[in-house]
Amino acid sequence: MQIFLRQFSCYLSLVFLFLLGSPVHAALNIEIFGGGASQIPIAIVPFAAEENLKQSVTAVVASDLHRSGLFRLVDPGGLAPHEPRDIVYPNWQMLGANAVVVGSTRVLSNGQVEVRYSLMDVVSQELLISDRETVSTKYLRAAAHRMADNIYEKLTGDVGVFSTRIAYVVKQGKKYALQIADADGFNARTAIEYTQPIISLAWSPDGTKIAYVSFENKKPVIHVQTLATGARKAIAKFKGSNSAPAWSPDGKRLAVVLSIRGGSQIYLINADGSGLKRFSRSSGIDTEPNFSPDGQSIIFTSDRGGSPQIYRMPVTGTASGVAERLTFEGDYNVSPQYRHDGKSFTFIHRNGSRFNVAVQDLETRQVQLLTDSRFDESPSFAPNGKIILYATEIKGRGILAAVSSDGRTRQRLSAQTGDIREPAWGPLPKRR
Repeated sequence: MQIFLRQFSCYLSLVFLFLLGSPVHAALNIEIFGGGASQIPIAIVPFAAEENLKQSVTAVVASDLHRSGLFRLVDPGGLAPHEPRDIVYPNWQMLGANAVVVGSTRVLSNGQVEVRYSLMDVVSQELLISDRETVSTKYLRAAAHRMADNIYEKLTGDVGVFSTRIAYVVKQGKKYALQIADADGFNARTAIEYTQPIISLAWSPDGTKIAYVSFENKKPVIHVQTLATGARKAIAKFKGSNSAPAWSPDGKRLAVVLSIRGGSQIYLINADGSGLKRFSRSSGIDTEPNFSPDGQSIIFTSDRGGSPQIYRMPVTGTASGVAERLTFEGDYNVSPQYRHDGKSFTFIHRNGSRFNVAVQDLETRQVQLLTDSRFDESPSFAPNGKIILYATEIKGRGILAAVSSDGRTRQRLSAQTGDIREPAWGPLPKRR
């Protein structure tokens, strides 16, 4: 199956490869392979009194840190301090831990849960984090994700993404469902469901909306849906195909691919569907646009040079067809997405008969292949640039997978049944 769209009907072939499957309501199963070059050994002591809760805070924090590939979990070995003052540092040094997390939970009279936790540096014997949070039992997982984010950021210097969300499409029987889930696959819910394909998911920069292409009326139309209310609006339903939406960093407009004047070309349109303006102009097919983090340029896929390659054009100015070619290794490079810092981008590179996730540095033009599976598609950076979510196939069934940006750690996120495609990683949540 070709990823690059020589004609828009190829969009249909992409999604019609979905297999029949039962509805997926449970969390995605996660398998982890490999690890970082220098993992941080950390011990997470089970929080006091959490056996009284339906949700283990400790388990969520530990799972988050483990999935990052940057931490090695150290077994507490029967040690059970719950306050920093109870920590006997030589004991943890003997276990090989560089950091220890301790904490406690308490159910309040109003039914809410107070969670306290502390992060200690075993080597320097310093208190790194001491915090508390009061939440309803419904939001214990969310609180645990925030704790993991704080620990991750304190120990690595990078922002954590455990509190983010992912979106993807599941083929359920004869229906296609756009689902939203936590970054670890839990709390999946269906945002919208059709008997026709849904493709090309794109989060708004503030995480409140998703743009997507729906074929519900046998025609590809771009919709923008508000997640909190379910309200949606068709912002591009022009003659011909309407596809591949991508938000500008300020959320005020989108790049879209239209065939309103014949071949597929890139246009800019306001988020409310007004102000259509042509962006690219070539004799080939221009598709899969993605804004740079500063909003000054767009990278996209085009076959204007004879084979599908990735190009870059500035957003300012008029449509001219003049573009800078970025990829030169091989004759098939598609589906680009910028890293959060704008210094590199991920894409799909054909490697022999395989289609794999790759990253290219924009300054050095160095390309690194990150996967070796048979067929990968739709790579999407985590908002901290450390992980790439993508779709792949295992035994003919579509699943989600993730790979660290250095290729050292890989994950498979699969459901017991069904077929999953079109992943998109949401933005960082607003700071509380």
